[in-house]
Amino acid sequence: MPSSVLRDRDGHDAATRTPPPGRAHALLALAAILGTQLMLLLDLTVVNVALPGIGTHLGFSATGMSWVLNVYALAFGGLLLLGSRIGDLVGRRTALVWGVAAFTLASVLGGLANDATTLLVARGLQGAAAALAAPSTLALIATNFREGAERNRALSVFSAVAGAGSAVGLTLGGMLTDWGSWRWVFFVNIPIGAAVVLLGPRYITETARHRGGRFDVAGALTGTLGTACLVYAFIRVGESSWGDARALTAFAVAGALLAAFLVNETRAPHPLVVLRLFADRNRSLAYAVMVLVPAAMSSIFYFSTQYLQGYLHYSPLRTGVAFLSLALPLFVAARLAPRLLARFGARNVAASGLAVTLAGAVLITRLGASDGFARGVLPTMVLMGFGIGWTMMPLNTVILSGVAPADAGSASGLLQTMQQVGGSLGLSVLVTVFGTVSRHHRHDPFIHGVDAAFLLAVVFVALALALVLALRLPPRKPLATGG
Repeated sequence: MPSSVLRDRDGHDAATRTPPPGRAHALLALAAILGTQLMLLLDLTVVNVALPGIGTHLGFSATGMSWVLNVYALAFGGLLLLGSRIGDLVGRRTALVWGVAAFTLASVLGGLANDATTLLVARGLQGAAAALAAPSTLALIATNFREGAERNRALSVFSAVAGAGSAVGLTLGGMLTDWGSWRWVFFVNIPIGAAVVLLGPRYITETARHRGGRFDVAGALTGTLGTACLVYAFIRVGESSWGDARALTAFAVAGALLAAFLVNETRAPHPLVVLRLFADRNRSLAYAVMVLVPAAMSSIFYFSTQYLQGYLHYSPLRTGVAFLSLALPLFVAARLAPRLLARFGARNVAASGLAVTLAGAVLITRLGASDGFARGVLPTMVLMGFGIGWTMMPLNTVILSGVAPADAGSASGLLQTMQQVGGSLGLSVLVTVFGTVSRHHRHDPFIHGVDAAFLLAVVFVALALALVLALRLPPRKPLATGG
């Protein structure tokens, strides 16, 4: 079998096999990769609709419920770069399969939980397992599909699954909770995980193993714990006040740990963050956008769910079906994105998508007590579906463009780290805004708090749009014409 020689980040030669030919083989490989991504993304949102039931059954407070989401997102985002490094050393296919197997077992534990502590432990284990599997998804697309039209088609489907998967998770969560119980939002991962574990080793081509590296344990610990302390501090402020001693202490500890993380990354021989990835200006801007957009989206998902179930008294199933208004436009837009990308370029397509997303975010800031779903939530869901569908795939191509094969895992791991940490921090900040504002309004405190949180989400999207407009991409090649 022919092979190409790559030079890994440590300077060693690493032979990697070229992907096996055959459309059926490639489709099954893509199916296993997409199955992994779908399972991990479903778990970020499928729990949203089940939160009221989980909170009632296990005794979580209104603001404390956000920890069910944040523990997962923190472990996921905080350990992603370490997971990426493990994938470099053991092979990315191996890391993906191991991560999916561990994730499936942690899901069983979560479904069987009878107290809050057990559930949070299970969520943390799920996040750690996801951090091992997730960096290999985009990396395996980059190494199993040739750069150009073939890879763009694979990225298009990946972006559609990544975007629609989050919204479908809300719908599926409603169905499982209404027809069964909240426990089924965890048990649903079992068949998906089993399928990936069976298909992955057979159809996904393994990548080179870069020998001789070490794990940046200090970076993983300081980065993860620093982010966790920061999220805890914001949530604590939301529950009490900005003068709370525990919150202030958590902010101080977070600052010290994150500063130690940055110092460590500049000195470590094998850092989690490959700093040369930021040498490209466009990639750095795209990474920043990948923090801001999930920060806005995760909070809009969270508070829209609370509005529909807690305020309008929708059932979990009805709430889940309502989110199809976001999932369907997102899937359609993501499938159209490659054509738009070829015609108009990544910057223009992503900017258009964020402009539409911004319009949707502005609309929901005017949410009123008597609006209901059709007038208050539906227009935002539709606009955001199309907007996010046109945004993510072009930015993925900007981030992965020109990345050396030896850095593919780090680039995709960092991308997903930005998304997960952005979503977790964004949600904690907006929960803080919600708690602070709602405490100062006796009449409709929920509506006032939600509107204030949505207003900050608008700021996040507006900043993301400004960064995309600052991209300086090379001129597009003229489209081929017949003749």
